Amino acid sequence: MDGDIIAYRSAFSAKLEPLSVALDKADEIIEEILSNTLSFYTKDDYIVYLTGSGNFRFDISKIYKQNRPSGEKPRHLVGIREHLIDKYNAVVSSGEEADDLIGIEATRLGPDVAIVASVDKDMLQIPCSHYNIRKKTLVTVDEKSGMKSFYSQILTGDAVDNIIGLSGIGPVTAGKILSNCDTEEACWNAVVAMYGGNVEMATDNARLLWLRRKEGEVWEPPTQRNK
Repeated sequence: MDGDIIAYRSAFSAKLEPLSVALDKADEIIEEILSNTLSFYTKDDYIVYLTGSGNFRFDISKIYKQNRPSGEKPRHLVGIREHLIDKYNAVVSSGEEADDLIGIEATRLGPDVAIVASVDKDMLQIPCSHYNIRKKTLVTVDEKSGMKSFYSQILTGDAVDNIIGLSGIGPVTAGKILSNCDTEEACWNAVVAMYGGNVEMATDNARLLWLRRKEGEVWEPPTQRNK
């Protein structure tokens, strides 16, 4: 579970209420996720992840997430995070994002077992089942669609995280560009061509967008792997 999303949604929904109301909301969201994804479960069947301090992406881009408002965070956010750690044993990342830890664990479990609960479209690069906390929908992402989702994002960028993509290219256009690409190398070559041959810029954006599948992983273009 993406604990960052749970914490923020709970904090915003109860911003004028006592902390106890916000904590109840967090519990309600988690219970709803579990009831909509698992028929039977124990505490060992799910993990809540939170983003902690540090992020290797800041070494790649000095403007990463710099477009986000610098004002105060939602009331009760700290209290909710502490609640998720105390009650649900939430795992807090260090030097990377909660999304990376989710990607690593989902890969370890495998696509037939893992279910990722989030609202972040970045997660759709991970082959497994995906539960959208906001829409309350469950979809399955296979290897090919996950790959296409990742390369599509390299083309479009991500305004939320201040990752600058290519001007005039949205998801529909990106899908058309990648429509005839059946391999990862073909997707990469198509992306580099759209970047005007600027391999460095395309690689940096890919590294910002890539969710780790193993500890300490730094994404490399498919043409450079195993060399």
